[in-house]
Amino acid sequence: MKFKDRNEAGFLLADKLMKYRNTDAVILAIPRGGVPLAFIIAKKLYLPLEIVLSKKIGHPYHKEYAIGAVTLKSRILSDAALDVSTAYIEEETKKIRELLQKRYNGYYGEKKPLQLKDKILIIVDDGIATGNTILSTIKMLHDEKPTKIIVAIPVAPPTAIKKLENSPFIDEIICLYTPSSFQAVGQFYENFNQVNDIEVNQLLKNL
Repeated sequence: MKFKDRNEAGFLLADKLMKYRNTDAVILAIPRGGVPLAFIIAKKLYLPLEIVLSKKIGHPYHKEYAIGAVTLKSRILSDAALDVSTAYIEEETKKIRELLQKRYNGYYGEKKPLQLKDKILIIVDDGIATGNTILSTIKMLHDEKPTKIIVAIPVAPPTAIKKLENSPFIDEIICLYTPSSFQAVGQFYENFNQVNDIEVNQLLKNL
């Protein structure tokens, strides 16, 4: 199975989420690839769209290996951070927050973020490879005290879905396709062009 592009995946996911139309829910897009899908879902379900701004903290010797994640308001560390110096973690957190603030200002300007307390949160991405980064984000979103957390994605391998199912913070998972042979999210799209900030800003303006 292959999706034509992110738009097609967005429409297919929106159909599965119709029961949340006009409810007290917020669509949360994982940037940047999740934004085109989330935009379509928000439009079809008459719901507000917010962009989740979070970034992993890489290990000092293996930057690709996550030891935690940071948002503008909070931070979570995994067991892998135990042997990493506090000074490094603080420095990285500061750097990441500055980057996230810059990105936030670019997307929203002076606009205040939506309140997520007592809301149904529908987290949307264009696919999940391992699930590690989204799990860190979800733990932090759970601290905002929503009523429910839903993950909506077009594609993920069974191993990643299992991780999500084991999370105590996720109430519902909607995944359209769980192939056992999985190398990368892009292999399940005919068109998987990179989404840039200009496109994200354009979509946010058209909400």
